[in-house]
Amino acid sequence: MCAFTEFWKHSKKIVCVGRNYAEHVKELGNDLPKKPIFFLKPTTAYIRSGEKIVTPPECEDLQHEIELGIVIKKVGKNIAESEAMDFVEGYALALDMTARDEQRAAKEARVPWTLAKMFDTSCPVGDFIPKEKVIDPHNLDIWLSVNGDMKQDSNTRHFIFRIPRLLSHVSKYITLEPGDLVLTGSPAGVSRVLPGDILKGGLKQNGEDLTSIEFIVS
Repeated sequence: MCAFTEFWKHSKKIVCVGRNYAEHVKELGNDLPKKPIFFLKPTTAYIRSGEKIVTPPECEDLQHEIELGIVIKKVGKNIAESEAMDFVEGYALALDMTARDEQRAAKEARVPWTLAKMFDTSCPVGDFIPKEKVIDPHNLDIWLSVNGDMKQDSNTRHFIFRIPRLLSHVSKYITLEPGDLVLTGSPAGVSRVLPGDILKGGLKQNGEDLTSIEFIVS
């Protein structure tokens, strides 16, 4: 049985949705997607508070992406949008750390983003948030600062694809399992980080703090 309060110990995969905020799509020079785009990270990408983000080998442009994560409650395949929220056990705040130079090179070479997205420590994750504590996951303020300088500041109302659509689409191709984490995409404001930088992020609901994270780049 999955202990959801420590979902990262039981998760079998991290599903990451890309290009789900229009302003982030624009800042990276991409086209708006007509359907959800997703990729995977291995569970070796997880780190928790007190552990450090390690810059991957040969990376010269490591960037932060703050994201709302969905913790999956039960096995789901071909999930109907109308039933999708029944598969949500809770939420978590996470980072999709990205080797942006590797991603650019992969795009140019038309090869997978493996080195850019799947490296160890690329998914720092915060505490589990029970579903009942979130009034509306599509109306949460989400932010990230680097060394006290606000970099990302948005709201999940700006999703291009809402959670039911994401879970329905992903589960057509990949079975979702208890404890899996689905990241819902990053808002605009991504930037390079360097060793020693302190990354702080948070979620707010109706102006009140819901959760926060803090990680250091090594």
